[in-house]
Amino acid sequence: MTEGLVNDKKQIRRHVTNTAGPVLIEVLLSSLFGMIDMIMVGRIPNAKEAAASIAAIGLTNQVVFIALSLIQSLNVGATAMVARYVGAKRTDRIENVVKHVVLLTQLLIAIPILILGLNFAEKFMTFLGAEQDALMYGTSYFKVIMLGLVFQSFNLSIYAVLRGAGDTKTPMKINLKANFLNVIGNAILIYGLFGAPRLGVTGAGISTSLSQLIASIMIIIRMLKRETIIKLKLKERFKLNKDIMYNLVKIGVPASLEQIAFRVGILLFVRIVASLGTVAYATHQIGLNILNLSFTPGHAFGIAASSLAGRSLGAEKPAEAEEYVRECRKLGSIIASCIGIVFFFFGSFIASLYTRDPVIIEETANILKVAAIVQPFQSSQLITAGGLRGAGDTVWTLVAIFISVLIIRVAFAYIFIYMVGTGLIGAWYAILIDQLIRWALILFRFRTGKWKYIQIR
Repeated sequence: MTEGLVNDKKQIRRHVTNTAGPVLIEVLLSSLFGMIDMIMVGRIPNAKEAAASIAAIGLTNQVVFIALSLIQSLNVGATAMVARYVGAKRTDRIENVVKHVVLLTQLLIAIPILILGLNFAEKFMTFLGAEQDALMYGTSYFKVIMLGLVFQSFNLSIYAVLRGAGDTKTPMKINLKANFLNVIGNAILIYGLFGAPRLGVTGAGISTSLSQLIASIMIIIRMLKRETIIKLKLKERFKLNKDIMYNLVKIGVPASLEQIAFRVGILLFVRIVASLGTVAYATHQIGLNILNLSFTPGHAFGIAASSLAGRSLGAEKPAEAEEYVRECRKLGSIIASCIGIVFFFFGSFIASLYTRDPVIIEETANILKVAAIVQPFQSSQLITAGGLRGAGDTVWTLVAIFISVLIIRVAFAYIFIYMVGTGLIGAWYAILIDQLIRWALILFRFRTGKWKYIQIR
């Protein structure tokens, strides 16, 4: 191919940065707002209540994370379809995609979890390991968050569609406004400011759910005003479309199984690490918290790769799609390598921000050296996998996760910790091997080029 964007490297890079930039800002600031939320709850004057409230949030988040993972799996199909339709200049199909993905995520995931959560909140929390004080303070929080999940599910589906169309600025703007309102609401309702009742952790839940509702309202207003590529026509009757349902199932089911495989693998891995004792597990959690922040560039450029590759394939420009993924991977890997250098040389300083325990600081610094080596491989596979998902190739990403996380990571963690006796560092060697294998599998699939010829109806 000798025409179009493939030859214009500057234009390709501009499209990549324009698409990935807002996502990067959104995710980073959302993480920051999340940290502020936790700090606010942790500063509840009653120390016992504060500790129980933090525990309640952690337990509730386990359920929320599973739900959101499944919701996002269905949304992968929406992103891939919309990207193709935009590339093929079939934007008339976008509204129908929106209606289908919202309906499916609500009926299959959000509403069932809401019903179960409202009726069995205490049983859920007990099953997850909640102590009596966490149940006392956290049950109402759990129920309120389940209510907010309905709105959050709706928002995520719309964001997926907008990002598929290349509009990453609208989700960023709405998300940041909602998060800002959430922080203000938290301050008022947790501590009872300005004459409001002091509701503690329940107040945090109410604020979070209200912010999601406000975000939903902002999105709907924009769609009704035709300020987005989604043109909402409320008067038109909804009709099930077999092709759209087929695409959502074809792409979404493997993505859902991928999330389940990942969760099961992580659960087994955590059980192995937890056997090392409290100090080792605390060190591991600090390391993971730091590592999770490093996912951000890979996540942002992965979304960009998904949208840009999908649109190029919709326009029947497979070479252009490949070039976009390569450029996303290059830029993301540069950022990841810089993060790796920081981890390698400044691990002790980073660890000291979390704890004053010299043993934990030293051990965290050691595992961050392993995390430093992980960075470029982690970024590369996250971004390339995003490109594959944008093409609708979710079966191969499922295979990669199943092999690398569920088998490789768990097996090597067991070998290093129980058979070799390396201690915690062995678990991080297992993470490194997992990432190397996953990177190799994803890159192999990308280089075959078969993903460029997956058909979407």
